[in-house]
Amino acid sequence: MSRRRSLHALSAAAVAAAVLLGPAHVAAAAPPQELPSADQLKAALLTANDLGPQSGYTEVPATESPTPGETPTPVSGCDALSALLNAHAGQPGPSVPHAEVELDGQGGNPMVTESLTAEDNDRITADFAKAVDAFKTCHTLTLDAGTPDAVTFDVTPITLGDRQDAPAVRLDGTVGGVRLNAYVGIERFGTVGMAFGFFQRDDTSSQTASMQYRTAVAKVERTLGTTAGSTTPPTAAATAGMAV
Repeated sequence: MSRRRSLHALSAAAVAAAVLLGPAHVAAAAPPQELPSADQLKAALLTANDLGPQSGYTEVPATESPTPGETPTPVSGCDALSALLNAHAGQPGPSVPHAEVELDGQGGNPMVTESLTAEDNDRITADFAKAVDAFKTCHTLTLDAGTPDAVTFDVTPITLGDRQDAPAVRLDGTVGGVRLNAYVGIERFGTVGMAFGFFQRDDTSSQTASMQYRTAVAKVERTLGTTAGSTTPPTAAATAGMAV
């Protein structure tokens, strides 16, 4: 594997970890309360146009992404975070509304991943609390993407968006002399959980990550009729087949 593809795979592994930190990917029975559909969640995801026509981002089809597929991303160095990632690994079952997207800049740098999953209120409350706890207790994290390289990140809690209570961390590491930097943020919109990941090489500025995170939050709020941090179900869930 080339160095560039190896770095891209590690980038994808980091943002895949961000996706897995969203609500649990479980094949549960259909929840009793009405939730937004997968199509509604998809409409609320970021697109390349949302990040600006001159941004240079392109959407990566799931079949083309170098993100590890059938097996969970190996994670070590933080028991709470490792347990959370491993417990939530895999794809959600058909009864769990879910949508995700990966947007790559030129050469895969930077890379943005966003995941939206709808769950019943009790489950998402528990999942969100676990993510908050994992972010607070994790200081280092090692990712092995199945490439010749693995990378250990220093983990620092930060505020990525406008809400101080929304858990977010900054990851800093180096592989093969290349500096790697990521920002991971989790947000709740009633019965919908969002996991956002921004990964870049040879740059440590948080400005672009913060701006794009805010853009993602605003689009979810606008599209689903909800507010970040709310415990009230989105209004989109009240209308089946709602056009968004």
